[in-house]
Amino acid sequence: MVIRGFAHKFGDNINTDYIISGKYKFKTLDMDELAKHIMEDIYPDFYKKIKKGDFIVAGKNFGCGSSREQAPLVIKHAGIQGVISKSFARIFYRNAINNGLILIESNTDLIDDGDEIEVILEDGIIKNLTKKIEIKGNKIPEFLIEIIKEGGVINYLQKYGGFKIK
Repeated sequence: MVIRGFAHKFGDNINTDYIISGKYKFKTLDMDELAKHIMEDIYPDFYKKIKKGDFIVAGKNFGCGSSREQAPLVIKHAGIQGVISKSFARIFYRNAINNGLILIESNTDLIDDGDEIEVILEDGIIKNLTKKIEIKGNKIPEFLIEIIKEGGVINYLQKYGGFKIK
C-alpha cells in the first residue's frame, strides 16, 4: 500500500484537546462538523489548509491526554490519511488503528511543513519527495495494516467475523 500527500508539521506533545478542543467534543456527534475545528486552538484555519490525503507530521507523544475516540476520528474526517510522529500516546494509537487511521512512528526531523511525502506502508518507508530522501519508520504489523485497509476494527470484524489466526 503506497500513499502520498503533503505534510503539516507540528511539535511534541500534541494532546487530544489540541486535536479537537474540549469546547466542541460534547456539542455534536457529527464528525464532519467536528473536523472543521481540528487543531483550532493551536493552528486557527488549519482545516482550510488541509487537502484530502495529507499527513500530520509531529514530534514525540502525539495524541497524549484524554482517551476519547473523537481525536483520531476528527483527523480522519478532516481528510488526513495518516499521522507520522516520533511516538504516540498508547491509547491514542489503539483508538486510531481501531478507527482505520494510519499511524507511523519515525524520526520526523527530516520532514518539514509542506513537504510532499510518500509512504510505503508495508515496509515502513517514508520518502520525502521534496527533499529526495528516504526515512525508515517502524514497520506496522501485517494484521494492523489489514485492519487499517478495512477502515477499522469494526469493519474488519463485520467482514471476516473475527480475527484471522495464522
